[in-house]
Amino acid sequence: MSSAVTRTADPDRTWSVEEHLEDVLATVRPLDPIELQLLDAQGCVLVDDVTVPLSLPPFDNSSMDGYAVRVADVAGASEEFPAALEVVGDVAAGSADTVHVGPGQAARIMTGAPVPPGAETVVPVEWTDGGLGGGPVSGMRARSLGPEGAAGQVLVHRGAQERAHVRALGSDVRAGDRALAAGTVLGPPQIALLAAIGRGTVRVRPRPRVVVLSTGSELVQPDEELAAGQIYDSNSFALTAAARDAGAIAYRVGAVADDAETLRSTIEDQLVRADLMVTTGGVSVGAYDVVKEALSSVGDADEDGAGVEFRKLAMQPGKPQGFGSVGPDHTPLLALPGNPVSSYVSFELFVRPAIRTMMGLADVHRPTVRAKLAIDKALISPKGRRQFLRGTCADGTAVPVGGASSHLVAALAQADALIVVPEDVESVEPGTEVDVILLG
Repeated sequence: MSSAVTRTADPDRTWSVEEHLEDVLATVRPLDPIELQLLDAQGCVLVDDVTVPLSLPPFDNSSMDGYAVRVADVAGASEEFPAALEVVGDVAAGSADTVHVGPGQAARIMTGAPVPPGAETVVPVEWTDGGLGGGPVSGMRARSLGPEGAAGQVLVHRGAQERAHVRALGSDVRAGDRALAAGTVLGPPQIALLAAIGRGTVRVRPRPRVVVLSTGSELVQPDEELAAGQIYDSNSFALTAAARDAGAIAYRVGAVADDAETLRSTIEDQLVRADLMVTTGGVSVGAYDVVKEALSSVGDADEDGAGVEFRKLAMQPGKPQGFGSVGPDHTPLLALPGNPVSSYVSFELFVRPAIRTMMGLADVHRPTVRAKLAIDKALISPKGRRQFLRGTCADGTAVPVGGASSHLVAALAQADALIVVPEDVESVEPGTEVDVILLG
């Protein structure tokens, strides 16, 4: 990583959450647009408005299986006095055959088939005898099973208004309309619309590729045997899942031991598939905080603004943070603390907005609401640090979950919100209205 260099920072300064987030977002930018096949574009953000090239539906078509008829021929029809019409043919969806419906005539028509010339309305098959000479039927018989195929006579037991059960040309969208606006995230319904108007590819900002790696010689992969002093690596799984939830294509790297050279080479190897790198652990002041050591030991003096800076934030959990850029392409890197809750809270506050900025989204933040705090006694918060408590939020009420310690993963798994206690508040009474960041 020849371009990584630690930025000069005042080690005694404490940064606010807003200052750090502003600096993080200043290091990332929306990815350049590319043209993708529709299914490859799922989850991506549309770059340009999409205009409808042809109306949908492109022709008048039936919304029912039934008979295409003239209105006058079925006026006043009933079960006692049905209208008897000559069946002149079938009109199936996708059929290019032309059937003309004249006075006293009907054409069997299937759902989605074009309304034939001469016909003014569609009578559902359930309103007829289906050509069988009896009472009302429950469905359309296959052509091969009908009396004399598509020919013969049908008895209609109910009349129909003009253009009943007809989907009009352009009733969905018309040629020249705006189908989708720039900035739209392409989900299944949007992809369906693009396909329906004949677009096989679309210009989007790609989903960013995020590489997540955790550090620590004590970390063991799940399903392996734990030795004394070891714990399972949960951070890399949590953050990879969180990156995917944010919209990224995320790659998880197995835990890297506490060795600066190993970490440097691992990051260097991963840069080829990374638009953004996220590390967890090794950013505090311990003797084995290898992320700081690895990213502080090499530099590129010719590149202004490159490198990684480590700083202290006025927040709990997540006080130690690092961010900057590494590698020849100055790939953004966010270095998060190693405690599981600190790591996850930091991701939500800083990494998720960075990912969504790279996607080109206008709104990059989780929604924040106001809710009343449901607690039995006053909640104590550290002076000068913004606290983010795990909690649940419903019906305007927020309830803390678990304690304040940053290792409590079980409590995190029960939370769907972060309860925010401002820096200048040291005690929060029951019923106090607070900001709540919704995670769901």
